This record gives sequence, C-alpha cells and structure tokens, in this order.
Amino acid sequence: MIAISMTAIRGVDPKSPARRAGIRPGERLTAINGHPIEDVLDYKFYSYDPQLELTLESPEGARRTVRIRKGEGEDLGLDFETYLMDAARSCANRCVFCFVDQMPPGMRKSLYFKDDDARLSFLQGNYLTLTNLSPREVQRICDLRISPINISVHTTDRELRCKMLNNPRAGEGIDIMKRFHAHTITMNCQIVACPGLNDGPVLDKTLSDLADMFPAVNSISVVPVGVTKYRQGLYPLRTYDRDSAAALIGQVETFAARHLEEQGTRLAWCSDEFYLLAGRDLPPEEYFEDFTQLDNGVGMLTLLSGEFRRALDLMEPEELAGATSFSIATGVSAAPCLERLVGMARKKCGTIQGSVYPIRNRFFGETITVAGLVTGGDLIGQLQGQSLGQRLLIPASMLRAGENVFLDDVTTDDVEQALGVPVIPVPQDGYELLDAICGVPLTPEARRSAWENEEFYRYNP
Repeated sequence: MIAISMTAIRGVDPKSPARRAGIRPGERLTAINGHPIEDVLDYKFYSYDPQLELTLESPEGARRTVRIRKGEGEDLGLDFETYLMDAARSCANRCVFCFVDQMPPGMRKSLYFKDDDARLSFLQGNYLTLTNLSPREVQRICDLRISPINISVHTTDRELRCKMLNNPRAGEGIDIMKRFHAHTITMNCQIVACPGLNDGPVLDKTLSDLADMFPAVNSISVVPVGVTKYRQGLYPLRTYDRDSAAALIGQVETFAARHLEEQGTRLAWCSDEFYLLAGRDLPPEEYFEDFTQLDNGVGMLTLLSGEFRRALDLMEPEELAGATSFSIATGVSAAPCLERLVGMARKKCGTIQGSVYPIRNRFFGETITVAGLVTGGDLIGQLQGQSLGQRLLIPASMLRAGENVFLDDVTTDDVEQALGVPVIPVPQDGYELLDAICGVPLTPEARRSAWENEEFYRYNP
C-alpha cells in the first residue's frame, strides 16, 4: 500500500492555473522554482510569482516538471491532504493559566488539542509562544519575512516566563523576538495577566522591554486570566476584582499615554473585559486606533456599538417597525452593552419588542462571563419558561466553526426544540446585529464571515 504524503494533491480547482497546466490529484508537489516544498508556508511564498516551475511526483515515484504562467499572487488552485500540508504542532508547554487544562472531562477530543504552530499564527492569527520553533524555522521566518507573527509573551522576565509556561526553554523566546526585531518582522503581542504573578512591576518591565522593540512590536494586548471551576491540582490562580482590574487599567493606560506622546501610538491596550470588571466605561473608537488587537477582545464592544449606531442612523423607523419580537442570549459581560443597543433601536422605533438575557456560565463556572463559552445546555436551562419572542439571536462565537454545535455538543436544533423558537447565530458585527433584530436574513457572505471569525471571539465578550 502506498503511503499518502501530506504534500499530495487531493484536488485541483476548476479553471485554476494548476488545472490548465494539467496537474492531477494524487501527485505530490515537491518543489517550486527549485525550492523544496515542505508545508503551506513554502507553498504560499514560492507560488506567489507569475512564472513557476513545479516539480511533481506520481504515487509510483515518477517525477515530471510543469511550467505555469499566472497572475502575480494568483492562487495555483491546489488542495492538499491537510491545510498545513503537515501535521499541526501541539503545544510543548504546561502554562499555569492554560484554558485547555481547565476543561471538564468527557468533551470532544478536538477541544483538548493545544496548538502552538507558527504557520497558524501567520495564516489564521493564532498566538504562539515560540517554544516550538527550531533554529531552522526561526531562520525561515526571517528569510521569508513572514509577518505578522502573533506571540503570547506574558512576561519578558526569563525566569518567570519559564515558570509560567512550565518550560525550561521559554526564556529563549525573548531572544527569538529580538532576532525578529532585527529582521523587522512585525509582532503582535499578548499578555495574559495573572494577579500577583506577572502584573504590577513585572508588567511595567514587560511593557518597557516590548516597547524597546517598537516598531517591530506593533501592538500589545493585556487580557485577564480565565479561571474555570475545573482547576483541581493546577497552579493556584485567582481572578481580577473591581479594584485590581482598575489598577491594571491605570498601569497600562499610563504606559500607553507616554508611548503615544513619544512614538505616535499607544502600542498597548487592555481588553474590554478589564473595563467591564472594573465597572468603567469603554474607551471611544479613536482610542483603539486601528483595532489591531480586536481578536483579543480589545475594543470589540466599542466597535460593535459604533457599527450599530451608524447602521441605525442609516435605517428609517418604518424599517424597524416590521421586526417580529425577539430575544438575545449572550454572556454576562456583553449583556449590558447589548441591552443599550436594543434600547437605542427601541428609542428610534417604539414598536421594537426585544429582550436581552445574560447567561450565567454554569458549565465552566460563573467566573467565565464571555459569550463564546456559553453552552447549549446553559441556554436551555436558563431560558426555558422565559418570554423569548419569535426568534432567539445568539453570537455565532457560541458555535463550533462551520457547524451548529455548542461546546457541550448540544446543537442549535436541540435548543430550538427545547425552547420552541428558531435560533439565529449573528456574527460580531453591528450592521449584521441590527439586520438580525429587524429580521433581515443573514447573507451567505455574512454567515461565512461569522464562522471564520468564530475562534477569534470565542474567548472574548
């Protein structure tokens, strides 16, 4: 039996340059313009040029060369056995704050997989710790000028980083970042703040060290650690309260104001969740500049509110008047914001009938307040008997990407049957939210966007 390589071509898109050149499924792509192809990064980088020479190998081992002319940057149209053309790399760390380690038992296998793959950082925006990178891979990132790279930094104190990641190599990541800085590789950085561990003076030093690598360090997000009720035998962590969250916001904003004055950008931002924990108003849209850290919940609710207001300004009251009654279920942290938005719609058109229900997370524990971790079981348990109207709107981030399945394997069909109303997933977009309130069907493009962004918003409000 012939083994299938992960660089084996599974399919060739119709009307693509590869189809026109006669490339066949089952062949293996071994090189482009003489450069060996080992994974998706090699493939995307070396296939960018308009004139290509592809080396292909049949399942029997026969080699041939194919020459292709195409548009610069045009995709070849090849589909491979796996997206990465390689196995995804699992995390080598045991971070003291790791959310996967705090999962309840008995869930589907994919939820326990920890990825730490530089290719997914570049292609999908995932964050990596750099502990999995070999010297060859570091050199390839520099040579190919792969940017941006999203990095989970947490602290620049080498000894503390080793402790927090439970990996003796973790301190080497700071040297890798310095090397990326020297090669002008853009880095977006994340700090998961843990009370009494990497905040306070340690955080001041981390922010200062990262600022020394500006502009290669393009942005920094500071997010609070998430603590579930499943922490038996794990490192003792506590959550931020109102006062400690406010103190950390003040610390980051002081740094950001100084950096803005000196370099023209704040560089560092706290996630929305810190402001909600502190009971403080969210900053205005201009504060977040380019919303570079939106995927970490930085400015997410501010942007949602701004989009919703602009959409509402463009809508006539009679367009809202025809909306059927609805309800919105979301996480505890986002509920007040959504209540304000529904109130704005009601003010413009008094006939709007809608309610917002904050869902307490009994599955993971009530310290988890973000919408993306609400389960179908909690929806059913807390909404049965409630006045839900004719439709139930939920954030698309509650569902598995491309499917109708919640984290606890309950489906939207199960929820609909239990509650007696249709369930409508809505993407993280103020315009789409207003359309959903009005009963405008979600377009295929918006639905696809909702699925693609699901992982970004799962762990944020």
